[in-house]
Amino acid sequence: MKRVSSVFYITIALVAIAVILGGVFPEGFERITGNVTSFIADIFGWYYMWVMGGLVLLSVFIGFSKYGKIRLGKDHEKPDFSTPSWIAMLFSAGLGIGLVFYGAAEPLFHGFLDAPLSEPGTDQAVKEGLAVTFFHWGFHGWAMYGMVALALAFFQFRKDEPGLISATLKPLFGDRMKGPIGKLIDILAAFATIFGVATSLGFGAAQINGGLNHLFGINVGFTSQFIIVAIVTVLFLISAWSGLSKGIKYLSNANMVLATLLLIAILIVGPTMLILNLFTETFGLYLQNIVQWSLRTASLEGDNRGWLDAWTIFYWAWWIAWAPFVGMFIARVSKGRTIREFILGVLVVPTLIVSVWFSAFGTTAGEVQKSGVDLTQYATELVLFNMFDQLPMSGLLSMIAIFLIVSFFVTSADSATLILGIQSTNGNLQPANSVKVIWGLAQSSVALVLLYVGGLTALQNTIIAAALPFSFIMILMMASLVKALRREVREMHKPVKIKKE
Repeated sequence: MKRVSSVFYITIALVAIAVILGGVFPEGFERITGNVTSFIADIFGWYYMWVMGGLVLLSVFIGFSKYGKIRLGKDHEKPDFSTPSWIAMLFSAGLGIGLVFYGAAEPLFHGFLDAPLSEPGTDQAVKEGLAVTFFHWGFHGWAMYGMVALALAFFQFRKDEPGLISATLKPLFGDRMKGPIGKLIDILAAFATIFGVATSLGFGAAQINGGLNHLFGINVGFTSQFIIVAIVTVLFLISAWSGLSKGIKYLSNANMVLATLLLIAILIVGPTMLILNLFTETFGLYLQNIVQWSLRTASLEGDNRGWLDAWTIFYWAWWIAWAPFVGMFIARVSKGRTIREFILGVLVVPTLIVSVWFSAFGTTAGEVQKSGVDLTQYATELVLFNMFDQLPMSGLLSMIAIFLIVSFFVTSADSATLILGIQSTNGNLQPANSVKVIWGLAQSSVALVLLYVGGLTALQNTIIAAALPFSFIMILMMASLVKALRREVREMHKPVKIKKE
């Protein structure tokens, strides 16, 4: 504990205050944070659209410009991880539980319950529902993660700066980032990380509980969820203790294997040809409308602004709030890759994978809905299991899904303990196990308290509120990165002076 910084103690104190307020005044806390969230959506909705769209353009520009050849490390360094393991790790950290939680539910809700543009239940609404889901989980979110990660990796491995958000702003503000302002930025990043991960842990525990109830009749409630969180906490602390190259790497590879098995199973037992045809058509629809949807603000009556606030703007704020955690983790595992390789790997590969995933699960859920089984009546975490009930091998599919959720749960929490350790030890890439254990227990405690008081909604609202100030920091990070890349290219092309004997 000797190497921890003030970021550790201040963040722990802020987390404790937020949890106490949520526990003692759950209704008031939820009401206040809900009002803040509504205000942000109403006033800054257009701003989020420009920020996310701008990050997509910037990532493409940097990836395919002269900067693309720069290596995230020294010129002679090679990647620490193989490409399959690298993709598995960034994929697990960047999405995790969300894929299983929303895989069948989101396309279903967009197509049959609350369509953004068309009449729910129509063929056009079903197609738009899939395409909009690709939009929410595709290029925009990964461009944002990727650019934050790129800035961190460049300064960390190329310029030998500490692995901190504040360190990426030194080209703009110099040594002032070592003072109170820099600490404030790092505290905000750590705060967003622990609450973002705690929310995911809450969702994961709820869905595991729902699946076990569906299969074995285990009661849904806090006692069951407490046991689930306790068991998973032990698992991810064991993984965190074993280190990045063992625990997270092996878990991420296991995630990809389980996810691939589940996806192949759905492709086989689901409407295979319809899945493939709808994926092809709706991915084209996504690409065709990406510019329009990137700037859509639903500004007039009848434009369904409520849907935009509840989904697109919520997602953009959610991804921004997660950027410190996911960006730092992706940066940590990307040492040795060129910027062009990095951009292609982070932007294109995950987008294609998630689009196939949502096509398979969303199309299958839609066909079950059309058959007369109303899946829209179920809570989000139960849609998947009730869909499985209408398919062959339903019990096996449900068990694989539960194991996948647990594996993603462990990986996300494990990754977060590493990143929180880095953030609170002045950027040390190998934080002490004791620090990681404390952060692991803290994030599980936050998840349990919020599950107990029913405060997941308030927690989500808190994250969205935290996203607004971090979005300003993110813009500064991009300006700082471009400035540093221009300087780096000039240095690389300077003529080498040969000393005369």
